[in-house]
Amino acid sequence: MNQTNIAQVDLNLLKTFEALHDECSASRAALRLGVTQSAISAGLRRLRDVYGDPLFVRTGRGLAPTLRANQLKPVISEALDRCRQSLAMVNPDNAHYQGRCVVLGLSDDFEIAYGRRLMDEIAHRAPQLRVIFRQTHSQIVAGALLDRTLDLAITAGGFAERRLSRQVVGDGDYRCLVDANSLAPGQPGIDLQDFVTREHVLVSSGGFIGITDEGLAAKGLSRRVCASTSHFAALPFLLKGSQAVATIPGHAAQAIAQMTGLRMLPCPLPLPRYPVELGWRTQAQLDPMLLKVREAIVACFI
Repeated sequence: MNQTNIAQVDLNLLKTFEALHDECSASRAALRLGVTQSAISAGLRRLRDVYGDPLFVRTGRGLAPTLRANQLKPVISEALDRCRQSLAMVNPDNAHYQGRCVVLGLSDDFEIAYGRRLMDEIAHRAPQLRVIFRQTHSQIVAGALLDRTLDLAITAGGFAERRLSRQVVGDGDYRCLVDANSLAPGQPGIDLQDFVTREHVLVSSGGFIGITDEGLAAKGLSRRVCASTSHFAALPFLLKGSQAVATIPGHAAQAIAQMTGLRMLPCPLPLPRYPVELGWRTQAQLDPMLLKVREAIVACFI
């Protein structure tokens, strides 16, 4: 039976709801909140009674939120965030973040290149805070921030929405990755003719065309893409033992080359640089925890 009077509702149930939605597992929600799994299960039964909906249904991969749960999530998270902000106003220097997490959206090129530094910088400023890296890109990042799937995001654009704030934290360029064995001994790089002749591995969320194709078209040239992937982390496995080349952001090329046998080369095709931006919901900009995480992110790009 639905309960519409807030005086009859235990507001701790909202924390249970948030943890279940984020973790999609009763056991993980229990660990996050420091309670027993039976307490989470009891809380879920009470939540179902309050909202008159199953809220979470069991699947082979855990608990999946219902449509009503997804509709409730931004409202409940905003209410809890306001409560956390009110407590932080009493003691803004409190560094006790155990049980709290921040969801940072980024594509895996940024995660590969900056993930470890981000973990260290965030841990320094906000001990015991857990950072969750979640995949995103510029075409979907605004929606993910607004529906509170993400707290903060790092992308090359995508924040042109009036309810979002953004800060340029750096800029990037493009480099090439090849198997070192595909180069002649002492060969310092590849020229444009070699670049066009080689097969290409494209990293793209869409999988069909990239900025390299636009740059080649401007010169009346084209390339043959032999494979596309949405994951930069797959490149060592796709390029190794081949003559193929991948043109990717320089920060990812450098990090991948340092950890694998691939060789990073200058791109023989002039391509424009691009801004790297940090974005967040404007409404959440006074949250002390998010301010500390934003400071940590900026420090990683200096």
